[in-house]
Amino acid sequence: MAAHTENEITVPAPFDTVWEITNDLTGWTDLFSEYADVEILSRDGDRVTFRLTMHPDEQGRVWSWVSERTADRESRTVRAHRVETGPFVFMDIRWEYEEVPGGTLMRWAQDFAMKPGAPLDDAGMAAMIDRNSRTQMALISDRIAERKDRAA
Repeated sequence: MAAHTENEITVPAPFDTVWEITNDLTGWTDLFSEYADVEILSRDGDRVTFRLTMHPDEQGRVWSWVSERTADRESRTVRAHRVETGPFVFMDIRWEYEEVPGGTLMRWAQDFAMKPGAPLDDAGMAAMIDRNSRTQMALISDRIAERKDRAA
């Protein structure tokens, strides 16, 4: 069985600004509230392999994994997948960007399946990803708007 989530937000900034900020992985610790560290492991053109480390959870556990991400500015998309899958059978992520009135529509879609014995099943993880994606997208939108306002 597999699950799918999809969330979107209109960021009040031009495409170039949103693209540059959200694809600067070294800046993710200032953009996302959940990431404590981003370590770039390799780069090959637009493909980046990196380790994400989260802040400790409520039980003090620190989650970390390796992902690979390929950005395609021409199609305004990013595709990523977990290399170290952890509790997932697989985790594939697609980011899409579209210029719209008022800014840039940013859409995140995740397709995944949980391993047997994982802390959450597919439905539970989908609900958690949906909640977290909406929170992080709103935060990212606010932080990009703040940066844009400071630069003006």
